[in-house]
Parts: sequence; C-alpha cells; structure tokens
Amino acid sequence: MTADRLQRFLVEVQNEDKATVDEAEAIIANNSSVMFHRKEFNVDGFFRYLLGSSVPVLSPHSIQQDMTAPLSHYFIFTGHNSYLTGNQLSSDCSDVPIIQALEKGVRVIELDIWPNSTEDDVLVLHGIALYMVHRIFGNMLFTPDKECLEEFPSPESLKKRFIISTKPPKEYLKAEKTKDEGNESHEKDSSASAWGGEIPNALDDKDDSDEDVSDDDGDDDLQTGDVAPEYKSLIAIHAGKGKGGLDDWLKVDPDKVRRLSLSENELEKAAKTHGPQIVRFTQRNILRVYPKGIRFDSSNYNPLVGWMHGAQMVAFNMQGYGRSLWLMQGMFRGNGGCGYIKKPDFLLTGGHEVFDPRVELPVTIYMGEGWFYDFKHTHFDAYSPPDFYVRIGIAGVPADSIMKKSKSVEDSWNPAWDEEFEFALTVPELALLRVEVHENDISEADDFAGQTCLPVREINKGIRPVPLYNQEGDKYPSVKLLMLFDTV
Repeated sequence: MTADRLQRFLVEVQNEDKATVDEAEAIIANNSSVMFHRKEFNVDGFFRYLLGSSVPVLSPHSIQQDMTAPLSHYFIFTGHNSYLTGNQLSSDCSDVPIIQALEKGVRVIELDIWPNSTEDDVLVLHGIALYMVHRIFGNMLFTPDKECLEEFPSPESLKKRFIISTKPPKEYLKAEKTKDEGNESHEKDSSASAWGGEIPNALDDKDDSDEDVSDDDGDDDLQTGDVAPEYKSLIAIHAGKGKGGLDDWLKVDPDKVRRLSLSENELEKAAKTHGPQIVRFTQRNILRVYPKGIRFDSSNYNPLVGWMHGAQMVAFNMQGYGRSLWLMQGMFRGNGGCGYIKKPDFLLTGGHEVFDPRVELPVTIYMGEGWFYDFKHTHFDAYSPPDFYVRIGIAGVPADSIMKKSKSVEDSWNPAWDEEFEFALTVPELALLRVEVHENDISEADDFAGQTCLPVREINKGIRPVPLYNQEGDKYPSVKLLMLFDTV
C-alpha cells in the first residue's frame, strides 16, 4: 500500500478528513520493520498500525463536551458505600476502595457519618472526623455563600475542589435501631451470579415486594433547628425527601435546588406513574439512585432506568463486579473518562419526547488477538487451542436493547470471525455497545474471555482496535478485537 492509497484509506474509511500524504508516509515509516526503510505498507506493517494505540476506538483523555453547565445537566460517576472492601454486611472499612474508585474516574464518594458517643463531634466510619475537613481540604472545599443554592455550580468551576452533599444526621441510636430492624426482615438477594446473569430490561413489569433498607434522606425536614451551624455550613447540596409522597418529593422549587435519593425499587415504581415528573425534577435538581437494601453481596442493577429519567447519580457498588457494572464503566469511558457525561438535550428541555429518528449502527468484527499472551495456555482447554465466539449487542432504552452472537471459531488463539451486525437505534444518546468474548465449552459452562462497553455516540468511525477488560473492569495487557464501525 502506497502513501497515496493509505491517505485515501484514512479519509474514506477512518473518517480522518484532513489526513495528508505526509502523515501517511509518517505512519508507514513508524510501523515498518526497523531493518528496512519502506515507502509502502506490507501486510504486517498495515496490521501493526491497525492494532496499535494510534487508532483508538474512543478518543482518549479528551474532554469533548461543554463542562460549564450546572451539575444537574450531567450524569456523574457515583459510588455507593465507597469505603467497603467487599460485601455490605461484614467487609472491612478502608480508604483503599475509595482510592481505587477515584483512580477509575468515580466523582461521587459516599461516606457514612454519625455523631460520636458524647454528641460533641461527628465521625466518618473510616475514621476521619468531620471537623477535620476544613483543616485537610482548606480552600479546596466548596462552601456556598448562602444556605441553599439557587443553581448548582458547574464541573468546570469545581475543578480541583470538593463538594459535600448530605442532610443533618439523625440521632445515632434511632438510626442504628432503624437499620437493625430493617436488616432482620431480609433474606439474601437471590439475583444471578456475579457476571453470569443477564441485565434485566428497563422497567420490566415484575412483582418485587422486597422492602428497602433506606441508606439516605429519610423524611426529616432539612431545616432542623438543632443542627450545629459549623456542620450545616459545610453542606453545599442539601438532600432530603421531606414530608408526603412522590408528588411532594418531585416538586420543583424555582428558588432553590436540592438532591433527592430513591432506591432502585422506588425509582422503578415511580417511573411507571411519575415518569415525566422525574425528568422535569432532574432538569434542575439532582436525583440519586442507590442499590436496594438486600444486595448484601455488593451486586448492582440496570443503570439505564435511572439514566433514561435523567438521574445524575446512579450509585453503584464499585467493589462488586458484573454486567451492570460493565455498563457503568462503559458509559463513563466517554468524554475522556472525566467522570461527567452531558445529558442528552431531550432530558434537559421542557418536552418529554425521548425518541430520535432511527439510526443504523453497522459493526463488523474481523478478528481478535492477545489471549495467547495474557492467559495460561491451558486456561481454556488443556489439550487444544480455544474456540472463541462473541456476544455483541446494545444496552439502552427497551426498544434498543438486544444481544446477538457470532459463530464459534475452533482451535485458534487468533480467531477471525469477519461477521457484520446491524443495530437499529431509537435513542443513540443513551446506547452502549456491549461486547463479550467467551470460549465455547461443550461439557461445562462457557469460559469468560473478555468484555467491554462503549458509548455509541463517541465511537470513532473506521477500523479500530477494541481493548477488552476482565470481569472486574481492568484492561487486559494484550487482548483486543479488530472491528469496523460505520456511521453512527
């Protein structure tokens, strides 16, 4: 392949409209054997280029969205019980999972705060006293000029700063009693195994009678008179449900903004009766969704239910893993991995129409490589190379959600599928492309061999290497697929 033909390839296939012949010559030089100075690509050099890091499927470390709007205009990467190292009942409290979550781009960390035994101080479970917050963070801590914000600050204005959202704590013994009573009435969650269960469709009709152990808000008024002023002054985003039911919870105050928390079950029920009100509430205010109380194993739920209704903080157990968490990680690979994704316009305007004209997303899976280097050679089969196949589909609104399966390629560490799949999307702004690779096993359950989720709107057109991740969401050093993405 000459430099002229490579330049045409860059423009017509890779969608690099401004690519020049000089740039094509540089690509050839950088991907050719050091033993020969080539002015043309051979097959090995061309594949080295296609599978290299210079043609990413997503634009890395590049914030492409406007970051000057209020916080309520963004989906925010949010953790739940961020200090726990494992399950919700008996695992240790530590700063390690907090550090790990922040390193992965999480922007909302949850800490449990209680009055101490003498009621003269406030403690965080992992050992930091609230009175130390100012001493530790200083001017990095955002504190509002007035008691209630009229509009949330923007992510841009909060760069390198911290902001606290909570409500005045309940009396400690009362809270402990409530939690103990709630825990006694629940059995272990019977949801599917950590990664093997499929994600339930958003808003499926189901009879879920499980009560929730509330981990936030409660019914107390935010204007409690006996709250220490120094504590109250630290709270920038007030949280609370207030009195009454959903209609009262979702009221929009034109003079101040606040945060409301609902469990996953509460949201699913509310979405069936108050869908437009939820969207309207989230246009100015913040909605946080948290896992139901019986998820003792730190499993998670379908995040699309919250995102479809504008919920900014869909709180997840980052210390768990599974397909739901893969979707969460995939969504926030977008916008340079900064932890903020601008909500679609239809969730920010006065209308309630969510469906755009249909968009066709053609995807071709050419081949895969890297398992030979990242896995023991007996990991999949003791006596022969693996038989890989791909599950590929869309996670999004119910009309878009679908999974398809490729053929199995037998006895190959470098499988070549060369299969095309097409997906019709009604709401591409909320669509995630799901990709999973498994090894076909006739006698036992199929083996997991990698996964990724990609925000459809940010996928670069053309032939791209797609790195795969393990079950916990960590990227494999070598495993990747070579895929072609057309117009989205």
